[in-house]
Amino acid sequence: MIHARNLEIIALDPTTAATEPFIPGFVELWNTALGGDMPISAAFVRHNFKPSSGVVRRLFTVRADATLAGAALATMLRDEPLVTTHSEGWIDALVVAPSWQRRGLGRRLLHAAEGWLAEQGCRAVQIGGGLRPFAPGAPETSGAASFFTTCGYATFGPTWDMAANLAAYTPPSLREAPCRAAPANLHQVDDLLGFLRREFPGRWRYEAEMFLADGGRISDFMLLWTERGVDGCCLLTFPDSVRPLERFYPYQLPKPWGQLGSIGISADQRGLGFGAALLDAGLRRLHNNGVNGCIIDWTTLVDFYGKFGFAPYRAYVMLGRAL
Repeated sequence: MIHARNLEIIALDPTTAATEPFIPGFVELWNTALGGDMPISAAFVRHNFKPSSGVVRRLFTVRADATLAGAALATMLRDEPLVTTHSEGWIDALVVAPSWQRRGLGRRLLHAAEGWLAEQGCRAVQIGGGLRPFAPGAPETSGAASFFTTCGYATFGPTWDMAANLAAYTPPSLREAPCRAAPANLHQVDDLLGFLRREFPGRWRYEAEMFLADGGRISDFMLLWTERGVDGCCLLTFPDSVRPLERFYPYQLPKPWGQLGSIGISADQRGLGFGAALLDAGLRRLHNNGVNGCIIDWTTLVDFYGKFGFAPYRAYVMLGRAL
């Protein structure tokens, strides 16, 4: 029997053409080990491997008998201190084929990914939740959290994807708020980015810039307007959006699928009903475009979204450690 320590780990830059031959094997590996209700496709992987401003990645792969036995994807972001204030990196994926699990291969891949992140100057690492995430954290049903805790990772709270069927969407009773919400247009890019740079200058601002650089439609953003200008925004995902819907694993929901989030309001305007008004406008737009199964991803606001008919759909365990 071949021991895991005798298998060669190959490191690749996933943004280059050299990675393309590995993508079908990566998809098969993921779907065999984690598929269930969270399968991925080659198109999804290619989207997550796209270059992004300041992002550096390494894909660590191990082959056995001409098939991919395991893979780990490490990611870091340079020159964006508002996004990664503690020089944090991410391990966006760590997958081992079932026949190679409990044989030390996962630890070898984890060690290789951590070592590379440390060499890049990262002082902390998080499991999942990168800038083109496969998942916010370790899916609770996968049981992977126990592996990471035995490797020195600490949990720092659960997070959820929430879901609803919008076929018969009816909002809760909403207070009247002096605002209007509408899809952004091509002339409002500066309004959107100006709001995010003022109110959410970290990850949400960066992700919006990345979304537009990918060729995303500005109209996938909803803007909330008050008498002083833009005071809120939310991002919607439709079946033809540049951000793939399968990132949210909606397969247990009725088609057509859609997604809402991120969503945010100016700090000095919260508590006035604007957030609920923007959420309602986004959900109405998804409903009016025929969306049934809808996900609001990566949230801890279970009670707030519950008022709009959403219930927990999938739980993730958040894990991290110092390097």
